[in-house]
Amino acid sequence: MNDSTRQAQLALEAVERVQRVYAAQRAACLAQPYPSADERLERLRALKRQTQRYQDLLAEAMSADFGFRPAAESKMLDLLGSVLEANHAVSHLKRWMKPSKRSTELLFLGNSVKVLYQPKGVVGVIVPWNFPIYLAMGPLVTALAAGNRVMIKMSEVTPATNAVFKTLLGEVFGEDLVAVVGEELVDPNVFTSLPFDHIVFTGSPAVGRTVMRTAAQNLTPVTLELGGKSPAVVTRHYPVADAALRITHGKSVNCGQICIAPDYALVPRESVDAFVASVKSSFEQFYGGHTEGNPNFTSVVSDRQLQRIEAVLADARAKGATVTACAPQPSAGNRQLPLHIVTGATPDMAVLKEELFGPVLPVVPYDSTDDAIAFINERPRPLALYCFSHDNAERDDLLRRTHSGGVSVNDWGWHAINHDAPFGGIGNSGIGNYHGEEGFREMSHARTVFQRRRWFPTQLFHPPYGSFVQRL
Repeated sequence: MNDSTRQAQLALEAVERVQRVYAAQRAACLAQPYPSADERLERLRALKRQTQRYQDLLAEAMSADFGFRPAAESKMLDLLGSVLEANHAVSHLKRWMKPSKRSTELLFLGNSVKVLYQPKGVVGVIVPWNFPIYLAMGPLVTALAAGNRVMIKMSEVTPATNAVFKTLLGEVFGEDLVAVVGEELVDPNVFTSLPFDHIVFTGSPAVGRTVMRTAAQNLTPVTLELGGKSPAVVTRHYPVADAALRITHGKSVNCGQICIAPDYALVPRESVDAFVASVKSSFEQFYGGHTEGNPNFTSVVSDRQLQRIEAVLADARAKGATVTACAPQPSAGNRQLPLHIVTGATPDMAVLKEELFGPVLPVVPYDSTDDAIAFINERPRPLALYCFSHDNAERDDLLRRTHSGGVSVNDWGWHAINHDAPFGGIGNSGIGNYHGEEGFREMSHARTVFQRRRWFPTQLFHPPYGSFVQRL
């Protein structure tokens, strides 16, 4: 059997496995449609234990997939967040599961109305490469807490991580409860076209639209977390050096490959030079003036992504922007690309049009708060917004007049790993939420139950019409 024939055979086997697993999960839902609280809690605790047991193997696998990723970064961002999410669900699950009592209309006083939160069934989760464990575990924890069964599609970019994650889950869950498919599934439409009861997708707006169109064929509801160009607004009286330190951290962790990374900084015009100098100084503080071979700095995930980022920078240079590298360029074959600051960018440049998803920071000057707000509102609604201000009135005005999925004030990103609050986008940056109670509700069907008391005379509403009570 030649290589092409073998690859075709493996692709066919992957399709058949996905269809077989879906059928098994659907049958298991019918056999056990409402897992008890104790069953759900045991599943969540098992998931937490496995994540802790496998933390070193997972960190090694993620580093292999990226070309290099610090173990500390993988454990802090992918694994700690996953454990915190599981802890939060375990602590609150029984309260979330309680039926919600509601009031009847006055006409039906004496009867009862309540809302039961019923598992939807089989949930499909589509995971990107940038945080392969956390962005799989977040929806998985939420779906299991809600009593669902889950099929997870991992990225083809992270085969080593996929293999470890599949082993981790297979030790505690049967495939009729949780199953993983990875790079072996060549056509992702095979996955998204299954008649899931809910789909969670994390990725780009372009692919999100495709997922939504495919899901619509089965009227499958979707949660889409899509990213976008998240602004960081440095207000006029906030310390420039502190804002630069925190924005630099958000733009260099994971080599800037984060959906909620600050995409660009809006800085008072008179402070741009000081801000740029502080960003360079902060990067030096973090990484000692070099990235190649640096044990604290993550690689761009692939040659393709590196070429995309370099093309964005080349476009900016060609159109007249100034590009300042915060460290020397790595040698050929090394993808530890340092942070690049872009000043003098114009709206026709890719750097201000595309989500950057890498170590590139455009700095956009503004003259007034109104100008900064107008700049944000002229663009699609982002997944995150960062406001650097100690003035409550100034901060509240900015938040009232703009939209974003979430906000961190005087720092970046931390709103996303506080699991008692919902996480999700708006408009171009996504639909729906996961995390916390809102995530549990999203993965559940809110089923209204009206119960008539024996003595209640609903026959008064029956025909023939025209009785005194009906007229009243």
